[in-house]
Amino acid sequence: MAARAAIILAAGQGTRMRSPTPKVLHKVGGRAMLDRAIDAAEEAGCERIVAVVGAHSPQVGQHVVARRGEGSIAVQDPPLGTGHAVRAAEEGLKGFDGEVVVTYADVPLLGAGTLAPLFEARAKGADLAVLGFHAADPSAYGRLLLNEAGGLERIVEAKEATPAELKVDACNSGVLAAPAGLLFDLLGEVTNANAKGEYYLTDVVGLARARGLKVAAVFVGEAEVMGVNSQAELSDAEAIFQSEMRRRLMDAGVTMLAPQTVHLNWDTEIAGGVTVEPNVVFAAGVVVESGATIRAFSHLEGCIVRSGAIIGPYARLRPGADIGRDAHIGNFVEVKKVKVGAGAKANHLSYLGDGTVGAGANIGAGTIFCNYDGFDKHDTHVGAGAFIGSNSALVAPVTVGAGAMTGSGSVITRDVAPDALALERSPQTEKPGWAARFRQMKLAKRRSTP
Repeated sequence: MAARAAIILAAGQGTRMRSPTPKVLHKVGGRAMLDRAIDAAEEAGCERIVAVVGAHSPQVGQHVVARRGEGSIAVQDPPLGTGHAVRAAEEGLKGFDGEVVVTYADVPLLGAGTLAPLFEARAKGADLAVLGFHAADPSAYGRLLLNEAGGLERIVEAKEATPAELKVDACNSGVLAAPAGLLFDLLGEVTNANAKGEYYLTDVVGLARARGLKVAAVFVGEAEVMGVNSQAELSDAEAIFQSEMRRRLMDAGVTMLAPQTVHLNWDTEIAGGVTVEPNVVFAAGVVVESGATIRAFSHLEGCIVRSGAIIGPYARLRPGADIGRDAHIGNFVEVKKVKVGAGAKANHLSYLGDGTVGAGANIGAGTIFCNYDGFDKHDTHVGAGAFIGSNSALVAPVTVGAGAMTGSGSVITRDVAPDALALERSPQTEKPGWAARFRQMKLAKRRSTP
């Protein structure tokens, strides 16, 4: 396989997004569109990647450099069209003699599989390969005009197309592949003699055909190459991503009772045999093993749920939560950075933050791990088989030994020995007849008030 490189165009201003966040850093499936474009290029085997960014959004360039290192960006300033943008990357690919694919940072559903037909066409002898799609509404797209043999003759922009050309539904995605030397050589001949006064990347097709070169058009589904230019289009892309992700998981054996209500992240890992009830959110970094159940209205992030565990309903697992095999985390329980042992239970209204809960331990309703002193976080450790009474506050750092118990309502500030009972309560006092006298006093006062 010839060496591959990618040029990712990311210099658009994204004014239609109406957001202080640069367009390409908006997320689909919890991942920035720019990162999704880089992912696709890496997975397609591109060893060198140059993102073309604009001077107006330095954070875009910083984002790329943080991921790919120095030399991974080129600045297009001023913006003079897509052809001009690709030429801006020429210096970054100096000395590279393999094939180059041009993609876009605002096309979030394009993956390595989308690019594969381009490389296949190149392997079959095409000098230049262009990625197209058949549009349901082709109105604003450039049209791919094919010859009788099925080769691509030229691309015409919608604003410059004739009425007959506008009837063509074969549209240009803007994505193409060619040998690096040929691509930059053709771009050197592109002019800006057009309605916009810009240098169009699409003009390389006509220039290649004028040299007698073979130009191929290959087609993928419209959704794979949909661009995002507004918040509404971002929402459309998110909906497609979510639908496809749910389908993949269900095909792998995940049961979703109301899949349209389940929100997934790009890196969500759910094994076959898991049941997911309605209205569950999987944020970044979640792994769920086979046999677990995620009940309704739960929110999971940065956690692992082991086989047989039951989460929720209305549970929140935060980063660092590790829920053991057959453990139960119930309604209105929040877990953060706690390893919960096999078979342990925290079924009601509790906060477990920083520490461990041993296998088989029981955490009573209203239990709080008091992990923060206003400056630092401290750990709480509950031993295997321990029983924490309802409405207990465990003030970290503290350890409750294996098999120990705490009485309900206790504030535990010192370590509890294994198998001991720890109580911390004020003595209960009782005043006979006080309640009756109180009621009589209140009623008498009410009657005497005008």
